[in-house]
Amino acid sequence: MNLVLFDLDNTLLTGDSDFAWAQFLIGKGVLDREVQEAKNIEFYEQYKAGTLDIFAFLDFQLAPLARHPRAQLDAWHREFMDLSVRPMISDKARALVRQHLDDDALVAVVTATNAFVTGPIVREFGIPHLVATIPAQEGGAFTGKPRGMPAFKAGKIERVDNWLESLGLHLGSFERSWFYSDSHNDLPLMGRVTDPVAVDPDDTLREHARQHAWPVISLR
Repeated sequence: MNLVLFDLDNTLLTGDSDFAWAQFLIGKGVLDREVQEAKNIEFYEQYKAGTLDIFAFLDFQLAPLARHPRAQLDAWHREFMDLSVRPMISDKARALVRQHLDDDALVAVVTATNAFVTGPIVREFGIPHLVATIPAQEGGAFTGKPRGMPAFKAGKIERVDNWLESLGLHLGSFERSWFYSDSHNDLPLMGRVTDPVAVDPDDTLREHARQHAWPVISLR
């Protein structure tokens, strides 16, 4: 068996689901546009620059989950899928996922974006496994805080290792392992697999891929 890992935002998707979710809530009037939009843009720019404080961002991103009942959040998310997410899924991305699934690989999405936002997106692709930042819950309600290590930068390695261990596996269990990503933030995990692939990469990752002769592809 081979292992195939996909980043989600700007990799399988042609945009960022984290950013889009906050913008969707702003558009619904759930979040204050004047305050939240500027903060959302600021965090997104920090992510692209590699300077993001993931815990400060999660305080911002997870807070709305704690203020609303799960049934309401789920209803909003169904609308979000129709309006924002499905238009960000290209035929090329669907085909690449299907190719690896048809090859009987163990396939997962590994993303810093929280599991509430990303779970339905991953199911849309038919991908059976998700390694994501976990929003903590108590009694079925979100607390507004993360649980455990966020799946961000080197945290992705820890979370993938723990997930594979729960299956009785490790990275060395596989003849080949792929990780597809657009971001230099994912270089730690890309360096651990046998087949790192840069997908519509940022400038830093593109240069790193060039220096190390990694494949560069587009799913746009």
